[in-house]
Amino acid sequence: MKLIAAVDENWGIGNNCKLLQVIPADMEYFKAQTIGKVVIMGKTTFESLPGKRPLADRINIVLSTTYSSLPGVVVCASLTELFYYLKECGREDIFVIGGESVYCQLMTYCSDAYITKIRNCYPADRYLPNLDKALNWQCIEEGNWQRSREWEYRFTRYKNLTPLSWK
Repeated sequence: MKLIAAVDENWGIGNNCKLLQVIPADMEYFKAQTIGKVVIMGKTTFESLPGKRPLADRINIVLSTTYSSLPGVVVCASLTELFYYLKECGREDIFVIGGESVYCQLMTYCSDAYITKIRNCYPADRYLPNLDKALNWQCIEEGNWQRSREWEYRFTRYKNLTPLSWK
């Protein structure tokens, strides 16, 4: 299981149920990493998707106790149910895509984190724990800073030195 997110300098990930910034290159990177794979998200993240529709060409899982079913989506009400489903479907290519609560519940099970760092601070009400300060996470790849319009960003990858097994 892997985690993917875009963060600002304070590790903010969202504000008022929206991404802090929509950077086209980051959207392309997200798509390239997750296409054809399993994506796990919470209810708010699902509701923020365009048209509240599942991401195309991916198995979409929503971790929620509110929904019982959604068209084109697997709904799991608990981590136990999620892990059971993941074992049954036999897929290893799994990405946790948000939001804050789902990241916090699943990051200890993630082996890697693909983080797009945005060089700026924005008003945020949702955060990802700062992996630079986490003892069990190590940055193993750090791309060069790139520029797109007014944004500076870079792609990084972290390794969890002690991931828990969900199997």
